[in-house]
Amino acid sequence: MQKPWREVTLIAFDTETSGKYPLSSEICEIAAVKWRGGEVVETFETLIKPSKPMGAEVIAIHGITNEMVENAPSISQKIAEFHSFIQGAVVVAHHSPFDLGFVAHEFEKANLELPQDPALCSSLLSRKLFPESQNHRLQTLIKFFNLPQGTAHRALDDTKACLDVALRCLEKAGETLEHAFDAQGGMITWPRFSMRAIAERPAVRALMDGIRDQKRVSMVYASGSSPGAPRTVHPEGLVRSLDGDFLVAYDEKDQRSKRYYVDKITEANLID
Repeated sequence: MQKPWREVTLIAFDTETSGKYPLSSEICEIAAVKWRGGEVVETFETLIKPSKPMGAEVIAIHGITNEMVENAPSISQKIAEFHSFIQGAVVVAHHSPFDLGFVAHEFEKANLELPQDPALCSSLLSRKLFPESQNHRLQTLIKFFNLPQGTAHRALDDTKACLDVALRCLEKAGETLEHAFDAQGGMITWPRFSMRAIAERPAVRALMDGIRDQKRVSMVYASGSSPGAPRTVHPEGLVRSLDGDFLVAYDEKDQRSKRYYVDKITEANLID
């Protein structure tokens, strides 16, 4: 990736969702801005109607109500258009693993090939290149760089801010994409967030079924206070993470939600 980043098409994108995890939650808004040759040349924006009504807690975060998405298209009606929009570009998002996780899942559901171009994360870049910032939330960085402020947690305004932050970071990182990938700690690739790939393991398939169907699972975990002992959990979400894939589940014995790393889950079977 020795190519100068100024010669690359960059696409900043953002999703708003009905919850934290791709299998149990859905995209309710997606937007992107395409940057080429020093300027924004095209934008993409659409509300998405989830298959289930959104709860008050998540609505309070992004301000997208069930009434606002009532007549919006489904993700299946728009995902191919978004897939086409980002072809041949390096995408960038703030906390990109979150957004890539949701979008990669939708690509696979629609039988669309995962993009081959790597991705950038403006959060990781800013942490490395501008450690003096108070924190590295997008709204903090907007103030830090004295950028125009839009509506926080709405996808198009967040993409524009993300692009501006990313460009500041790229200018400081160096001339090439390789400099940028080094600054964020390595390449972030779309296949890393494939749910199909991780579902090849029978135990993971059972956990995914538990999440989708809201069923309990008997699981064996090779770590924690009772390594190797079966435990009954209510799976809440499965996350493909750069730091290690993990399951979030409510543990009946401990009566709280816990994080379990997927590579330590040796067995899982549906109960209900």
